[in-house]
Amino acid sequence: MLPILMGAEDAFGAGQVNVFLCDARGDAIREQHHLKALLSRRVDGIIVVGRQTDPRPSLGQELPVPVVYAYAPSDDPRDLSLTPDNEAGGRMAIEHLLACGRTRIAHISGDPAYAAAQDRLAGARAALADAGLELVGDPMFSEWSEHWGRDAAALLLDRHPEIDGIFCGSDQLARGVLDTARDLGRRVPDDLAVVGYDNWEVLSTGSRPELTSVDANLQQLGRLAAQRVFDAIDGIDTGNGVSHVPVRLVIRGSTIARR
Repeated sequence: MLPILMGAEDAFGAGQVNVFLCDARGDAIREQHHLKALLSRRVDGIIVVGRQTDPRPSLGQELPVPVVYAYAPSDDPRDLSLTPDNEAGGRMAIEHLLACGRTRIAHISGDPAYAAAQDRLAGARAALADAGLELVGDPMFSEWSEHWGRDAAALLLDRHPEIDGIFCGSDQLARGVLDTARDLGRRVPDDLAVVGYDNWEVLSTGSRPELTSVDANLQQLGRLAAQRVFDAIDGIDTGNGVSHVPVRLVIRGSTIARR
């Protein structure tokens, strides 16, 4: 979650505020150790960054400093959490494919246990329903890998050769879809438009063609989290519950032909 940390550090200002970085590696005991160490240093606030958007256990209400949860929301509605609007991202991807004239759209995603995977699917289905359409075939869930993207695309295009658009739950999956399209002689974007998710630039701009992708605006999320900590330190009521940070679509050659 490096972009979130970069955004937070930007907001804290170079040299004006000391930032301590602790990596709990998903371990609750390690997390408690880091928390005690930070409080012993008399920090003014804490941003808790998660690896995925599934709710995570709260650090509790007894801490002497403000806490903001970023990416992974707290499971306690009394806490303040900021997380990307994955449902809006799924809707945005489908609305773009529809705007490109695609009507026979399939969906390939990763682990169905991830909240992000389900939220992106919900947004996609809602956008299709608004257009009087539904997904072609069942959503294809498995793992977040190029390999699965290749396999799922091959299966979908064999069963449903009429597919003219595929929305992928990650850029890795979309890269795999591009490989299969090339193997099957499907021209992208002429015959098949492909949208990824995450806008991981190493993948999205290194693809052939470059990938249209939904960007979760993680640096902005980090900046907002830092600003909420500042507000709380200044005694401003920052509210509570989960706030969804807007995402954006970055359009490239996998959906619109470059001239």
